[in-house]
Parts: sequence; structure tokens; C-alpha cells
Amino acid sequence: MAEDIKVRYSDSDLENFKKIIVKKMEKAQNDLELLRSAYKNDGNNGTDDTSPTFKAFEEGSETMSKEANTQLAIRQEKFVRDLKNALLRIENKTYGICRVTGKLINPERLKLVPHATLSIEAKNMQS
Repeated sequence: MAEDIKVRYSDSDLENFKKIIVKKMEKAQNDLELLRSAYKNDGNNGTDDTSPTFKAFEEGSETMSKEANTQLAIRQEKFVRDLKNALLRIENKTYGICRVTGKLINPERLKLVPHATLSIEAKNMQS
């Protein structure tokens, strides 16, 4: 189906989208590194000499934080992967084409969600 699509974003439009994606990807990768360092950190907050109850509370809280950070890191990794795939679509000149309808995705949507592969129309059909 993609072969017979004649409508696509111009090279200059694609270049503009690429700048947006690269900027978002740099931030996303920095955020990912922060998350990774947060859940790899041993998290010893100096509670060794405090009451056992407080220490247990701290350890429970630390476990929850590590789990939350791990989940956030997994989501962030997926976001980075989606942005990389968007860059590939720019290279292939298929970026911004809805994979369901074959129509161009609204540029405002792409600015907000640069890794989108569905138009709002197609997304609503899924609901």
C-alpha cells in the first residue's frame, strides 16, 4: 500500500520534523540516563544508625522507588526507540503518513507526538 502513496511531506518539512525529533531524543536519552542511575544507585540515605522501624520504612520506600524508576526507564527506552524509528521513516521519506489511512498525519499532531504513525482519524477508529 505504501508504494502507491504519492502524497508525502516535502524534504524541507521532513528536515524540520527531524530537528524536532533529534531535540526530543537528546532530552529523552538524558532523562533515561538519569532514571538508570537512580535505580542503579544503592540509595543508602544514612539510615544505618536510626531506628529499625524507620530503616524498614526507608527500604520499603526505596524498593517502591526502584520499581517506579525501572518502569519509567522501560517507558523511556520505548520512547527513544519510537523516536529512532521516526528518524528512519524520515530517511525513507515515509514519515508522517498514517499507516492505516495512508493520508498525511496533521503536522500539529506530529509536532506534539513526533513518533506518531496514526492519524487522529485512524486512532479514533481503534477505540
